[in-house]
Order: sequence, then C-alpha cells, then structure tokens
Amino acid sequence: MGCRGMLTQVMKMAVIKNGGDDYFNRLLSYFRQQFKEPIVKMEQIRDSVYIVKTEKNTYVVKGYSKYKKLIIQETFTGTIRQEGFEKTYVYVPEIVKEQLFFEGEYFGCMEYLEPHPRPFTFYSHKNRKEGLRLLEEFHFVTSSCVTRYKTLLPYSDLHAKWSERLRIFKRNCSQICYFLNEQCLNELLEWAQFSLNGMKENESFFVKEPYVILHGDVAHHNFLRDTSGNLHLIDFDLIHIGPESIDLLQYANRILPSIGWSIDQLSQYQQISKFLKARAFLYALAFPTDIFREWNRILREKKHENHHYYKYVLELTLNQLSLRRKFVEKLKKKLAKIDI
Repeated sequence: MGCRGMLTQVMKMAVIKNGGDDYFNRLLSYFRQQFKEPIVKMEQIRDSVYIVKTEKNTYVVKGYSKYKKLIIQETFTGTIRQEGFEKTYVYVPEIVKEQLFFEGEYFGCMEYLEPHPRPFTFYSHKNRKEGLRLLEEFHFVTSSCVTRYKTLLPYSDLHAKWSERLRIFKRNCSQICYFLNEQCLNELLEWAQFSLNGMKENESFFVKEPYVILHGDVAHHNFLRDTSGNLHLIDFDLIHIGPESIDLLQYANRILPSIGWSIDQLSQYQQISKFLKARAFLYALAFPTDIFREWNRILREKKHENHHYYKYVLELTLNQLSLRRKFVEKLKKKLAKIDI
C-alpha cells in the first residue's frame, strides 16, 4: 500500500497503556508485591516507563531489555554523582525486595524529579545557554570516568551512524516521495553526501582525544527543570565515549531551528563557537540528521497513521527549508574561506 493509501486509514493517536490494560494490571500487581512501600497509584508516561506513587514517595520505574543495560545505568549515575555531578536522578534499588524482572523485562527504580510547570525548551536564549553550561559540567565530570567505562561503552563513530541513516532514508524514498517532491528530496540527499564527504576527509577530528562520556541525546526533553528551578540532565541510555564536540554538534543541530538557522547566533555560544573554525564540524552541521531521523522513524514505527506526528515531521522538513538552504550555503562559503 502506498503512503497516500495508508493515510486514508483511520489515524490513531499512540495509546498509552492505562488501568484497563491486562499487562498494566499484571505489572501493577507484581510491583505491589515487590515494593517495600505500599503503592497507591501508577501511571505510564511512555513505553516501559512508569511513575509509581507510594504512601511515602514517588518514583520513576523504567524497563530495560537486558540486565546489563540496567546495571550500566545504575552504576553510571552513581559514578557521576560521586564525582560531583548531582544535577540528575539517582537509582534507588533498595526500595524493592529483589531485582524487578517481569515478562522478559528488567526494571530499575529511580527518584522522581518533580518537573517545573514550565518545561525546558530551546526557544529562549537563557535556556540554551544554561543547557550548554550543564552539558559542559557533565563533560568535565565524565572526562575523569572514561577509563572506568572504556570496556562497557561503545566509542563514537558519527560518520558510520549517519551513513547508515542516509542509507535507510534512501531506501525509504520510494515512500517518502508521496510526501516530498523530487527537488526537495534531491536537495536533502545532496546536503547529506556533501556533509559525509567532508567529514570523511577530516575524520581525525571526530576521534581525537581528550575523550569524555557523551550523553548522546541532548534533546530538550532530556533537560529537566525541577520545581525549585534547578536544571537536571536525564536519560543516559545512549551514553558512549568520544570527544565533547560530538555532543556539542548535536546540541547545535537541536537549537538551530530556534535561532533561525543563523551561524552568527550560533557563534554566540562559546562552547560551540570554538568549533566553528573546524572544517569537520562545519561539514557535519550540513547533514540533515533531524529530518532523516524522523522520516526513518515515521516509516519504521508506522507513525504515518498518527496525524499529529506526520504533521510534525512534514513541518520539520518544509517550514524552515529555505532557512536551512541559506545556512548550508553559508557553511560552504565559510569552508571555502578556511581552505584559502
């Protein structure tokens, strides 16, 4: 069935399991047996992540497919807090009688950080600066932890990751062409190849030490402001090892839509500006990683049936396309000057 045909199906919002779901009820019953504190309420906030309220406290309970993944998360958050990075949650395995394991999934319990009524976003200059300072602090702490985790965590290979993302996007083009015209698709593919070629020519930049433990997903939703106004960094599922520039490149990609794809505004952030003279970093900024990521996801997870998500991805691609085009042209001119 073509993409247009699929869109004619009934568009369904993603359904979060609720109290009437059999699995949810079985899981709640299991948790009630295992928690040392009586549970009064449980709600699901996303896949395999639950808020559990007891008579005394509130916890976040998160599921992992492998026990090793859970142990790495528990150990890592403990390590960075011991090293002085306290702006995150801590796991609290002592609140359960034994390791939680239910229907093939391991669950870890962590403290609940009450979010501020106004969530953190990249729309304000103040937030963007504060997020960078927090990320800088995180890198400073994790730089001393690399040796301890070098056999447990993967090393960054950005070129390979993005090459694979491009390969999948190309494979999906036969479906994506129902949504985007040929000119748009060709432009996206040209930017991607230009970026990857330049990254390959300057590949030493992405592997040179010193290394830190990278967060790997510096999206706005992984910066959590609590009710006291303190900003926390959360969700370390994608941690890996590499130079800090990898996280800062991703941060730049994340904030560019909020600053109108302006290189001048990007240069105002000193943690990023120091890399804007590096050819490899500039080439990497041209890669449309956000667009490829979301189109690949929408087809992989059949999210085209979700009208709101489909609309979001289409707007992500088209609304700032002209600004992104001008941004890539400025990158090319900047690279030409560096070459001279």
